[in-house]
Amino acid sequence: MLRRLCTVLSISTVGAALLAGCGTATDENPTPSASGSAEPGAFPVSIPTAFGDVTIDKRPQRVVALGWSDAETALSLGVQPVGEADWLAVGGDGLGAWVPEKYTSSPTKIGTLEPDTEAIAALNPDLILDTRSSGSKQRHDQLAELGVPVVEMPSGGDNYKTTWRQQLKMIGAALGAPRAAAAKQAEMEGRFARARQQYPQLQGATVVSGARNTLGEYAAYTGDSGRLAFLKELGMVNAPQIESQPTKSFSVPISREKMNLLDADVTVMQPISADATAIADDPLWGAVPSVAAGRGVLLDDRNVSQAFSSASVAGWEYALARTVQRLADAAAKAR
Repeated sequence: MLRRLCTVLSISTVGAALLAGCGTATDENPTPSASGSAEPGAFPVSIPTAFGDVTIDKRPQRVVALGWSDAETALSLGVQPVGEADWLAVGGDGLGAWVPEKYTSSPTKIGTLEPDTEAIAALNPDLILDTRSSGSKQRHDQLAELGVPVVEMPSGGDNYKTTWRQQLKMIGAALGAPRAAAAKQAEMEGRFARARQQYPQLQGATVVSGARNTLGEYAAYTGDSGRLAFLKELGMVNAPQIESQPTKSFSVPISREKMNLLDADVTVMQPISADATAIADDPLWGAVPSVAAGRGVLLDDRNVSQAFSSASVAGWEYALARTVQRLADAAAKAR
């Protein structure tokens, strides 16, 4: 289990500690209903998951969204969850500045790492989304006891490593909107393609994507994490010294004695549960060769940092528009 939850990078696994925000509170707010109608022929549908196929016979009306970015993905497809987990600790309805859709009535907040099954049951859900979470058997067993379909991480998936494409496809299928989901995927892929064409200096540029918590501990994300996936979509590659680090998580710790592991053509850094001032003022950060050479990209805007972390279509549209020029400028300096 996690130690010093949400404030430390070196917990039981470094990856769990890099779960930005990690809000766990629950609310007793009024709950909205799902809206919209299913696409023709969308139901019944069978969705493969890590715990077996899940069959959904008709469009769900009361959806609880527990996984990282599951709620905003459902909203983008026309369904307002009655319960949601605020992984990024955005507050309010759990919707960041990057989410264009809004709730007509606030959803009930459900815990993130340890969801409150009694609170979920009280919402009388007919579908639970948990596509991006720890994916543990214990979590699965707890949710399965509620007796409603649970769409969890994909078959062959791993904790918190469900890709944005997998999440979008699974939720689109579960909500009866597979074609709408495919259209959103194509639109996002087009945005990345245009960015690659506009900024060829990003192609093949090595990158390290890291984070620093409130205790001053650094870590770097591994190649199958959401942050690295964003950068890879732009044609960048994970720096070999990070790629070769042994880990079963989506990040590796970086000791203050080995800060040069953060060096690459471009080094991206973001704060976890804090502002970026401590990073900017840290002489060890400033001494990383790439940073000293002007190739460090510090995500000092909280909305941009969280959108980058969301690994959702809406979040990445927002982050792409606000980071790609900075990334390209940094990569150009390495040529």
